[in-house]
Amino acid sequence: MKELANINIEDYNYDLPEERIAQFPTKERDKSQLLIYNKGVISKEIFCNIHKYLPKNSILVFNNTRVIRARLLFQKDTGAKIEILCLNPLSPADYETAFGSGGPVEWKCLIGNLKKWKSGFINSCFKHKGIHYNLSAEKISSEGDAWRIRFRWDPSGVSFAEVLESLGHIPLPPYVKREDVRDDYIRYQTVYSKKNGSVAAPTAGLHFTKEVLDKIHTKGIKSTKVTLHVGAGTFQPIKTRDISRHKMHCEHFFVTKENIKTLLNVRERIIAVGTTSVRTLESLYWLGVKIYFNPDVIYSEPVIGQWEWMDMKNEISFEESATALLNSMKRSNKRFISASTNIMIVPGYRFRVISGMITNFHQPKSTLLLLISAWVGNDWKKIYRYAIENGFRFLSYGDASLLI
Repeated sequence: MKELANINIEDYNYDLPEERIAQFPTKERDKSQLLIYNKGVISKEIFCNIHKYLPKNSILVFNNTRVIRARLLFQKDTGAKIEILCLNPLSPADYETAFGSGGPVEWKCLIGNLKKWKSGFINSCFKHKGIHYNLSAEKISSEGDAWRIRFRWDPSGVSFAEVLESLGHIPLPPYVKREDVRDDYIRYQTVYSKKNGSVAAPTAGLHFTKEVLDKIHTKGIKSTKVTLHVGAGTFQPIKTRDISRHKMHCEHFFVTKENIKTLLNVRERIIAVGTTSVRTLESLYWLGVKIYFNPDVIYSEPVIGQWEWMDMKNEISFEESATALLNSMKRSNKRFISASTNIMIVPGYRFRVISGMITNFHQPKSTLLLLISAWVGNDWKKIYRYAIENGFRFLSYGDASLLI
């Protein structure tokens, strides 16, 4: 961890005026501002023109996760209000199975106003297709800073996905100081979202429209879609001066055999849409490294540890890593990789996969800002100073940047 000793989180702080934190999206998705950083030169554009600045013959990697209505509100007989935020499924642990289940299901959850819920069941009523239902929640056990919650609903006949769609609320970020509204169900979701599982949007993708995607494809730029379910930990600031003591959140990702083959064909020009796609691609590389040197190891659910990239001294190319993954999938007759990552990308990290990224502007002293600094070095200060001085909007509903 000697490499981390010289990284002081206070060096990644900046003054973010409250009025620059976007509370609502722009009226039109693709009319947000776009900061372009290309080899140290900064310029300003409108997002709908991003196709003009993307290198020819490159490929965009999108995260097609879909934000679920993960906030569930309950009120006890005493009047006390309890909020439950569903993070990820525990039983059944598979996302698709958990969402399709007719109940009961168990999820890892955060609880708001926990002190008012000592024990027992809490209930909430909802209506789906004209039928009235009752959802009950029960605390089973603690899960670190979270809780294992068992959900049951009566009558049966609806899936847990339908329960969330009928009763749940969009989990807006904590710095959006308002309740969710109907428009958030559309705008806090990418137009290409598909796989249910996130409690936060992959916000760089919020700017894309069908028209923008058509312009990109007309230019000959390919695309592929991976899945990483964004967790609530993405908003957790680093509170320790020594960043090695920060516990990185775990996120689940899924990459298909076709994804890997596509990436191999355009190795030199991979542009990640969002930090979640960056984390997925770089984690994929390190998973390939593990398999390359231990091809006989069978992983039921492989995990990339927070600092594991620092421990793997053996260096191989992305092509070797990807080929090892494909060979492993062939041996185990799998069409996709399901894995988890705690990877924390900080200054000093050498990127193995990407050659550019599209991203929003991130919070001071956050793991995401460290990731940006790992990519552009100290120029992050120049980029953010330019954004503040030129009226850019920040954070989830804010403007975008293209960092080449």
